[in-house]
Amino acid sequence: MLNSRVSLILVALLAAAAVAGCDTQGGPGAQGDGETSEETLVGQPDPTFVGEEIPAVTVTDPKGAKLKLAEAVGTPVLLNLWATWCGPCIVEMPQLNDLAAELDGQVQVITVSEDLGGAEAVVPFFQQHKLPNLPQWMDTENQLAKAFGGGAVLPLTVMYDAQGRELWRVIGTYDWSSAEAREKVLDGMAAASAE
Repeated sequence: MLNSRVSLILVALLAAAAVAGCDTQGGPGAQGDGETSEETLVGQPDPTFVGEEIPAVTVTDPKGAKLKLAEAVGTPVLLNLWATWCGPCIVEMPQLNDLAAELDGQVQVITVSEDLGGAEAVVPFFQQHKLPNLPQWMDTENQLAKAFGGGAVLPLTVMYDAQGRELWRVIGTYDWSSAEAREKVLDGMAAASAE
């Protein structure tokens, strides 16, 4: 009887994790058909890692340009890890695109694909979804996922101040179009300008 209860609890926890985000340990199709509804926007800002420095990882874009994240300082950064096969990530991307347009450079919205397929997966995704305000950075070796603890759940979004120190993070999907999201990002901007 006890073993069946433990099994039920374990199944419930795994189901909750699947709704909240995608496991980077999977691969293409790991989360089914990639469809997620607005009702699954369940992540919440978490200040547990406040003060942690932005990872010293270099990402690339489809043309071969490189960005050293640790050098992306001077303005606040909203760093988003995502993948084309992650349904919750797909829900967030248009919202992040709109947020980036609204912030107009006051905060760097840096989206980094964790797709192993790199440009072959990312470029068609951006063409299909029309995301002109988001960069097409890629981390095909999953160095960022490793920096965030190995089996990071996607999407993972982290707000950094202008010095590259973490203010908060959201694990799982978050409603970036909400007033609460705007307030959290603006608070991060205010913290950055106060220093």
